[in-house]
Amino acid sequence: MKYSKAMIWQECKDYMGILAGLTIYALGFTCFVLPYQITTGGLAGIAAIIYYASGFPVQYTYFLVNVVLLIAAIKVLGFRFCIKTIVGIVALTFEFGLFQEMIQDANGHLPKIMGDQTFMACVLGACCEGFGLAIVFLSNGSTGGTDIIAAIINKYKDITLGRVMMFCDVAIVSSSYFVFHETQKVVFGFCILIISMIMLDYYMNSVRQSVQFLIFSNKYDEIAEAINRQLNRGVTILNGEGWYSKEPRKVLVVLAKRREGVEIFRLIQRIDPRAFVSQSNVVGVYGEGFDKIKVKVK
Repeated sequence: MKYSKAMIWQECKDYMGILAGLTIYALGFTCFVLPYQITTGGLAGIAAIIYYASGFPVQYTYFLVNVVLLIAAIKVLGFRFCIKTIVGIVALTFEFGLFQEMIQDANGHLPKIMGDQTFMACVLGACCEGFGLAIVFLSNGSTGGTDIIAAIINKYKDITLGRVMMFCDVAIVSSSYFVFHETQKVVFGFCILIISMIMLDYYMNSVRQSVQFLIFSNKYDEIAEAINRQLNRGVTILNGEGWYSKEPRKVLVVLAKRREGVEIFRLIQRIDPRAFVSQSNVVGVYGEGFDKIKVKVK
């Protein structure tokens, strides 16, 4: 298979996005979660519990368990599925160790940056984790861990990836009670879980949000040409008829990213200030120029 320059550039952007997202995630986890002995979801949460109980470094647990999961994933899902996951695992393992070395004090302890404000540390840590994961997922990447477990189970069972990951995360956070025997620690763990998921969904939805335009104008051909040439967006022409006038009308249908909405209005205003325009939000747009369709074909 030959790769075009556009495909190579897209791959490069994906890897840059993955590394940026992992850096934000690692900073939030290392600076705001570990020092306060709070458990988060995913394999990072399992590594944290082992660290709290035995002092064994987080990055080593994270790497070793992921290696075992990757071996299983390569056999079940294939090597192509795991390439970006491998990059994510290696990068996150390195960053966990690096950031702990950078912020620890002379005695090797991680300082509590927020002092006694444990809940604020939860909020900041969760926001960093959710924001970082959103960037990774939007770049078609993965942090490994429960993502791999969910993908393997989903291959053989009719259970969604999100549901499997939710069950895993709830079990991991709940298990921290057996280390600290403190309900408060578990509650803080669930706070991180909930806030990070809200942050992840909010950022991903805001980036993907698209709008639909219905444009009624006698200069429909000029508007369609301008949108197609200047914004590189497709335009569909529908045949309509005014109920009152009984005259035929052309209706332009345009799907675009939300950020392109202002430019579309400017084009319409410049060509036909009297045009009638309807703009509405759409839940999802899939296909060329938008998101890829990612459902499984049975």
